[in-house]
Amino acid sequence: MNSNKIDSKLLDEVLDKMIHTVDGSKDEIFQIGEQSRHQYESLVEELKDIKIQVSRVIDEGDKLEVQTRLARNRLSEVSKNFKEFSEDEIREAYEKAHNLQVELSMMQQHEKQLRNRRDDLERRLLGLQEIIERSESLVSQITVVLNYLNRDLRQVGMLLEDAQQKQDFGLRIIEAQEEERKRVSREIHDGPAQMLANVMMRSELIERVYRERGAEEGFKEIRNLRQNVRNALYEVRRIIYDLRPMALDDLGLIPTLKKYMNTIEEYNGNTKIHFESRGCLEDQRLSSRFEVALFRLAQEAVTNALKHAEATEITVKVEVTKETISMLIKDNGKGFDVNEFKKIKDKKSFGLIGMKERLDLLDGKMTINSKIGLGTFIMIQVPYQAC
Repeated sequence: MNSNKIDSKLLDEVLDKMIHTVDGSKDEIFQIGEQSRHQYESLVEELKDIKIQVSRVIDEGDKLEVQTRLARNRLSEVSKNFKEFSEDEIREAYEKAHNLQVELSMMQQHEKQLRNRRDDLERRLLGLQEIIERSESLVSQITVVLNYLNRDLRQVGMLLEDAQQKQDFGLRIIEAQEEERKRVSREIHDGPAQMLANVMMRSELIERVYRERGAEEGFKEIRNLRQNVRNALYEVRRIIYDLRPMALDDLGLIPTLKKYMNTIEEYNGNTKIHFESRGCLEDQRLSSRFEVALFRLAQEAVTNALKHAEATEITVKVEVTKETISMLIKDNGKGFDVNEFKKIKDKKSFGLIGMKERLDLLDGKMTINSKIGLGTFIMIQVPYQAC
């Protein structure tokens, strides 16, 4: 196996881990944003309360400052005229001025603490607001990244897998071509070549038989020779027909398919093949690439039914509408599990891959339904303005 070949399954695993990590990060950022939002709402309520307290302390401080100023004035008056006041009045004026001054200092300190707390809350609210906005932005951006990972990069994985499948298919085509050359070479060697060699030997024998046994025996050998030549010609035509039926160029798709199905039925005496056609292809010709592709699709499907499904009855239907050519191939063979079959890349699946490749070139589609023991149903549809 080529070490540089990209493993699409490994890519999917890496992608799944990335998605899991990014999705986890998204949840964490979302939680941070939610916690910041709850904290923000709590601080907003606290700030409202602090502002109310500051306003109340300022009012109380203003009133207290007026009282303190009056008390200081009273103390000043008493101090200037202390002989006119009793000791208790002097002590009372001093204590009242002192107590009001202490209370005012405490009130001013409390106001300062409230103002500092208010300023701190406003700074924290600005920071939380920035965190909330950034978390929302990050969650939005991560959502875009997740969509990209889930959609676009998934498609990359599919494209890589499809490219790898096409590469494998190309290699299999080369292998199939070599196998086909070997098969044709072997068939020619075992069939027509051997027959022609036998013809040469029989032609030499005819002359000897004519001299030694007379004209009647000589003519008998000639008749046998004629049969050998006929058999050799039949084998050559069969090999050529398998490579590309000449009737396809001369007669068109439907007559060639009829002839092919009859021929295959004769070759496989235990299998019954039913062929039907509907539409306007009896007298009309398709473009060469359509005729060749559709013939090969039918040929491959029937070959699979005979070779792999071991079917004893096959039905092939071709129907032409205004915009579509449809081909149905149904058999009563042993069938297979379609889902499991897609995972297998061996010589058995090569035929279906080849059919899919041909259909891709025609913008067609293929539907396969099969169950083990219940046969196989293949529907092929190709867009074409035939009528």
